[in-house]
Amino acid sequence: MKNILVIGAGRFGTYLIQRFADQGDEILVIDKDEAKIDKVLDYVTSSLIGDSTDPDFMETIGVNNFDICAVAIGDNFQNSLETTSLLKELGAKFVISRASRDVHEKFLLRNGADEVIYPEKKMAEWTAIRYSSTNVKDYIPVPGDYSIFEVEVPDSWVGKSIIDLKIRQSMHLNILAVKNGSDDFNLEYDPSSPFKKGQTIVVIGSDNDLRKHLKLDY
Repeated sequence: MKNILVIGAGRFGTYLIQRFADQGDEILVIDKDEAKIDKVLDYVTSSLIGDSTDPDFMETIGVNNFDICAVAIGDNFQNSLETTSLLKELGAKFVISRASRDVHEKFLLRNGADEVIYPEKKMAEWTAIRYSSTNVKDYIPVPGDYSIFEVEVPDSWVGKSIIDLKIRQSMHLNILAVKNGSDDFNLEYDPSSPFKKGQTIVVIGSDNDLRKHLKLDY
């Protein structure tokens, strides 16, 4: 369980609050609009109505006591930038800020954000990769030019096992799980068992190796 400060209770902030709440985190939400705060009261531990760009107001919160401070302001970049900078000045441990443009991301990182979330860009990337190939079920980027893909077993793998294909040694890929149809993923798949048509695998590897061996175009 973590102590989370979320500033901004718009659409993105609301989804963020709900996900943190699902994990059992304690959440303080701040917004200037009381009506927005009212909509998330069931998910938060406490709430404050106030201006996150006001140093006097923010000093009363004790931002250094939170494990994560999330700036979810999406409709006013100037306020987002000022809030991000102020949080760091007041000793915030880890600041996540939302960006809506590439240039916003750069300024936020330069002014105190430890990490920047660009929801529209991430969703566009995921959608393009997810639907550009008929066999891709899901996709998760990993730092360092690596990715995790959920894909259908390639036809050329059917009837052969992980050992036969030397997936780790020759392809430099790791199979994390295998799924048969609608069954749950098997995390302890026998590497000597031959793959079957219609199975789904979760595989991690470098982008270059994934493109080469799984014929992924992304």
